[in-house]
Amino acid sequence: MQSPLSNQVHSTGWVVQAWASFVISIAGMTIGIVHLPVDNWVKGYMGMGLAFTVGSTVSMSKTTRDIHESKRLTARVDEARVEKILNENHPLK
Repeated sequence: MQSPLSNQVHSTGWVVQAWASFVISIAGMTIGIVHLPVDNWVKGYMGMGLAFTVGSTVSMSKTTRDIHESKRLTARVDEARVEKILNENHPLK
């Protein structure tokens, strides 16, 4: 059984799929923006929008993961505290 604080292990296939989908989606959007029949300032605006979207998505993902891990750690500490109290006050000691 894994400890609640242990790291989750991802398969190589999952990691490759995650990176491939990220690279393909960014490349596809970039190619699409470059080939749009509009002025360069519109392409630049859309490119900056894409860059900010990717950056904010990474930030949001990291923040969500940090909050989740913090809750797991807090739950584990609370569990250890309760276990210690129960062991100290056990009537069969």
